[in-house]
Amino acid sequence: MELLSLSILGSSSAVPLSDRSPSAQFLQIGKEYFLLDCGEGTQVKLRQHRIGFSRLKHIMISHLHGDHFYGLVPLLSTLQLLDRHAPLYLYGPKKLEVAIRQQLDITDAHISFPLHFKVLDTERKDLIYESEHLKVHSFPLRHGVDCFGFHFEEKPLARKMRKDVLEELSIPVAEIRKIKAGADWHDQKGKVYPNAHLTLEAPAPFSYAYCTDTLPVKHLHRYFSEPDLFYHEATFLSKDAQRAKQTQHSTAAQAAEIAEICKAKQLLIGHFSVRYKSFQELLEEAKLTFPNTAIALEGYRFSLDRKTRDLQIEKENEYR
Repeated sequence: MELLSLSILGSSSAVPLSDRSPSAQFLQIGKEYFLLDCGEGTQVKLRQHRIGFSRLKHIMISHLHGDHFYGLVPLLSTLQLLDRHAPLYLYGPKKLEVAIRQQLDITDAHISFPLHFKVLDTERKDLIYESEHLKVHSFPLRHGVDCFGFHFEEKPLARKMRKDVLEELSIPVAEIRKIKAGADWHDQKGKVYPNAHLTLEAPAPFSYAYCTDTLPVKHLHRYFSEPDLFYHEATFLSKDAQRAKQTQHSTAAQAAEIAEICKAKQLLIGHFSVRYKSFQELLEEAKLTFPNTAIALEGYRFSLDRKTRDLQIEKENEYR
């Protein structure tokens, strides 16, 4: 069973088209869920992907350009209409709370459930969320306005008890959790059983990195390395590199270079300019540097199997 899945709700650049939506992704790691950016129409995309609104607990906003957060207030209004009571945690730039509360105030929209805002650090990597199984960090990008990426990383997983050992030895239940955490075990006679004899190595934890609107950040590997899945914007082709620099975006080749520097296992590229009618040339350009690249196609789900780490790509309506 895969425990990391990413649904692409929108991956277009600023101007939406009939078949392309602004930025939004829905990430599941284990039993935890996150909405990454919330462009216009995100709540409709959540419906189309059959993602229950009750799963929404954490919303990360990379920056305050409209194609990344103009869908947030309508979503909040819908949650109110659905009689939500659970708190919602929002992470983003300093002005996010002001922007949201002003829109709610202007429209006389009353939100009865708690909204908790976390202001992201513009200077350094910052731990913004931690649970029993997961850590999430934000880190600064380069886009003219305060802009952030996010890194999701599972904590080390518990080792697995060997079934043959459990059948052979009478290990108290209270000791098993310690053994899974890496401890050796002493029986009643004082004999020491090394942990390596009692357990099997745990699978490597999953990680996902999200880097939207930004110029290439060559030191990104200081914030994270070797992500299983890495999303990086690739708004332009190299032939339009000057335009990319002017608008503070990246080319497909630059995205691939950053993936290589960060030792990513799989690269997803998106946020393409609407000047490109086909994604094929962007994909080919990225693959010249980083062969393990795929397009972040809207309406698709990208998932990783815990055992094989193979990337599975499915159209949403094919598995729901």
